[in-house]
Amino acid sequence: MKIKLMFFLLLVTALTGLLLADINLPDLSSRVTDNANILSWDTHQLLTQKLKAHEDRTTNQIAVLTVPSLGGVSVEEYAVRVFEKWKIGQADNDNGILILIAPNDRRMRIEVGYGLEGTLTDGMAGQIIQNIMTPKFKNGDFNGGITDGTMAVIDVLEGGELPAAAESSGKSETFLFDGPDIPLKERILLGAFIFGIIGLFTVIGVMTPGMGWFLYVFLIPFWAMFPIVVLGTKGAFILLVTYIIVFPIAKLIVSRTKWYKKAKKSIKKKGRASIGGFMVSSGGSRSSWSSGSSGFSGGFSGGGGSSGGGGASGSW
Repeated sequence: MKIKLMFFLLLVTALTGLLLADINLPDLSSRVTDNANILSWDTHQLLTQKLKAHEDRTTNQIAVLTVPSLGGVSVEEYAVRVFEKWKIGQADNDNGILILIAPNDRRMRIEVGYGLEGTLTDGMAGQIIQNIMTPKFKNGDFNGGITDGTMAVIDVLEGGELPAAAESSGKSETFLFDGPDIPLKERILLGAFIFGIIGLFTVIGVMTPGMGWFLYVFLIPFWAMFPIVVLGTKGAFILLVTYIIVFPIAKLIVSRTKWYKKAKKSIKKKGRASIGGFMVSSGGSRSSWSSGSSGFSGGFSGGGGSSGGGGASGSW
């Protein structure tokens, strides 16, 4: 199963790479690139002047990009690719910011370079999106939303503060899931794949005498890391705490059932037992599950990557 899992992950990575390679990324023509044609000429000129003045004062480079559609990929992936192609910010300072809006997909993102993450944090970027840009976008006011959002970014970078409404809303946002910005269908498929695997071994741990407590400890890092892909850090943390608490309770409840006690005795005497149609065998301190002549064995592997920096995404 390890080989199949590794092959699956490699296949997904390769397909994702091919998909991203086919994206027609726009060229950097100015500080404001309005390929979606949602900005008026006056707004385009105003933003260009404001961004140039900010760069002259601070050397920070801010670029605004609108595209009709993201081409079927997530807004994070698209923003990172544009960021890499455009190389926004000074090479020694990584002080670039990309404000991306895709009206047809109703998605937007503020991508922050590494050098500015301490000044414009992910939380601040999220507040600008949710409390300044989103309300205007919902009313069809792209000119106002992009202008106000851009000016809020400039204000923060130059030592200012976010509007009071954005600051107060940040408290409630800490309780929301902050999962990666991926389409709902992909989120469901990834969730089914991830939770199907670790959920299966969790059930095995609860139901199996002998190796159940070993699986409990063994699965903790998997419950801690893999759900982040679907639920984000906050959701994964809540799920991990739930797992740590619920597993022992479920294990203790199940261990008091007649069939569990019978299976435990059978493993000690015969070295095997039937549980729910599956044959559980034990050799020394090891146990395995099988049905007929086939068994279950599994392993997990993962990879990671890096983007142009932090930031936040949103929709309207």
